[in-house]
Amino acid sequence: MDKAKIDRINELARKARTPEGLTEAETEEQAGLRREYIAAVRANFKRTLESIEFVDGEDNK
Repeated sequence: MDKAKIDRINELARKARTPEGLTEAETEEQAGLRREYIAAVRANFKRTLESIEFVDGEDNK
């Protein structure tokens, strides 16, 4: 996920905490960006886990 999208997520989160809140379109945009962000985090975590090699005391994988 690129920095511009993360910045937009943060911008929408700040706006959501203001008295004016988010419009319906912004709420939908925020939900979509959050789903995309979570998918990217999960994919990265999965790649990290798949790269782990377990080795016993005798250096056997």
